[in-house]
Amino acid sequence: MKVKVILKETIKGVGKKDQIIEVKDGYANNFLFAQNKAVPATPENLNKLENQKNKIEKNKEKETLHAKELKELLESRTINMKVKIGKEGKIFGSLGSKEIEDAIKEEFNIEIDKKKMGSDSRLKTTGLHNVELKLYGDIKAILKINVEGI
Repeated sequence: MKVKVILKETIKGVGKKDQIIEVKDGYANNFLFAQNKAVPATPENLNKLENQKNKIEKNKEKETLHAKELKELLESRTINMKVKIGKEGKIFGSLGSKEIEDAIKEEFNIEIDKKKMGSDSRLKTTGLHNVELKLYGDIKAILKINVEGI
């Protein structure tokens, strides 16, 4: 006899987390339920799963909207940074993600995690630079930074 279950985690060869599958009752009772890897697909549990999926979807929509607003704000202005330079316009050392993070906080009064900056975020010369920020999912902002020497 087969029973329907909702997986609580991904099990290789069986199914993915939150997937509703049909398995033999012995496998469900002796393995899936015993090791807390699944729950029976009762109407109550199906309703909980649906509510959980709706909540996740709403959070995704909210985060996407927030990321798009943040992208518009970050791309609306250019950040000016002044640094000591040597001969031929080269910066002593470089401006890294920490300095860029601080400049964003000062200019826009928002916190951007330095881990969201692209690998090309080390600035070593003066002039206008574009730094890519990964905001959420596939939403990216191009931040314009003007590096001036003093």
